[in-house]
Amino acid sequence: MSKFELKLPRMGESVAEATLTSWLKEVGDTIEMDEAIFEIATDKVDSEVPSEVDGILLEKCYNVDDVVKVGQTVAIIQVGDDVDVSETSNTQNDVVEEEPVLEEMVSAAESAVVHAKAETSSVHVNGSSDRFYSPLVKNIAKEEGISFEVLDQIAGTGKDGRVTKDDILSYVKNGVDKPVAKEVASKTVQPVQNVESSEDASQEKVKEETTNTAVAEKPKMQVSRGDEVIPMTRMGKLIAKHMTDSVSTSAHVQSFIEVDVTNIVKWRNKIKDGFFKREGEKFTFTPIFMEAVAKALKKYPMMNISVEGDTVVKKKNINIGMAAALPDGNLIVPVIKNADQLNLMGIAKVVNDLADRSRNNALKPDEVQGGTYTVTNVGTFGSVFGTPIINQPQVGIMALGAIRKIPSVIETSEGDVIAIRSKMYLSHSYDHRVVNGALGSMFAKAVADYLEGWDVNREV
Repeated sequence: MSKFELKLPRMGESVAEATLTSWLKEVGDTIEMDEAIFEIATDKVDSEVPSEVDGILLEKCYNVDDVVKVGQTVAIIQVGDDVDVSETSNTQNDVVEEEPVLEEMVSAAESAVVHAKAETSSVHVNGSSDRFYSPLVKNIAKEEGISFEVLDQIAGTGKDGRVTKDDILSYVKNGVDKPVAKEVASKTVQPVQNVESSEDASQEKVKEETTNTAVAEKPKMQVSRGDEVIPMTRMGKLIAKHMTDSVSTSAHVQSFIEVDVTNIVKWRNKIKDGFFKREGEKFTFTPIFMEAVAKALKKYPMMNISVEGDTVVKKKNINIGMAAALPDGNLIVPVIKNADQLNLMGIAKVVNDLADRSRNNALKPDEVQGGTYTVTNVGTFGSVFGTPIINQPQVGIMALGAIRKIPSVIETSEGDVIAIRSKMYLSHSYDHRVVNGALGSMFAKAVADYLEGWDVNREV
């Protein structure tokens, strides 16, 4: 018999840690290979972590809501055919008996450290807030001189609105003043004499008024009788923050173009039944649009970029994000990797797979990362066009409007005629900091030209 350490797997290039949201197995439970043991949540996606072996769960190394780093051991599994559960309990009891001595030593050491910090630090984080803060967040707050009163004002993106390490570090990084330190300083340092001139005093007054206006609290929402207050979900809060950050980061500009997709509609109606019989999957319009966008990105590579500070990163791979609606009303954006290297059949397979697993909350963290451009289909809900918000750090996003039958003027050799055509709008939002109107419009025109020049005899 042996013990297997189940570690938190790597979940993508930019994901270094995750929050353990729930245990699906208890100590002593029999586990089969590939059976889910616990659930985790990152700022991108929630997912289950399966066992890599058959055995019995011996130990849980972390509790719910703990933050676990990639590569750390989360659970210990007993591997072997003759595993004795009682043996597990006895082992745990032995460990528990030894723990008091260790705990006493650790507690004494921790008390000494805390006492030393209390004597040397002039700023303390104290308070009686009912809000939960992890020890890591409290330590950062203490080091940065952030009081509980200020900590309570920081918007948390963790479970149930908890403040995470990233939340408080972002607060500190944004250059927010340390009010506790200022308060201590104001109490201990008294001015000896007033040497300010009347001009300096006026400037200081204007500065103070401006500062007070900038930090003024938002008016509290009035809740009337009969109103229902619905807490935002963890993902909802993350999306809200991501959207507001994008609006404050990028200079959003939109270009719109009308596209005649009559030939595409006729072609899809002709091949969709045969495709379903042969592949067992539906053939939607989405793969066609994704292929068109991939070709346009190939033609205009400066739309396939990201902004990093004062530099522009030109991406080698064309990875198109596909905004998908979730049953709870939120959105998630799985990514079609190397879309320009896939044929129409390949894109259709990937689109159907990602859409299905998005609805079932079965996406892997790596599948919602690395996008270089995003497409959202607002026409699914009947919208004719929209003004989508850019998915940072990308510089462009295209909204696909609803396909409608409308009367249209058609030029013929015998003159202009009015006919019923299937048309739609493409709405292109782009970052005007690095994408000018000419490039943004030419890119949208390239997508439209490709769609309007569709080969009706094409095989799939």
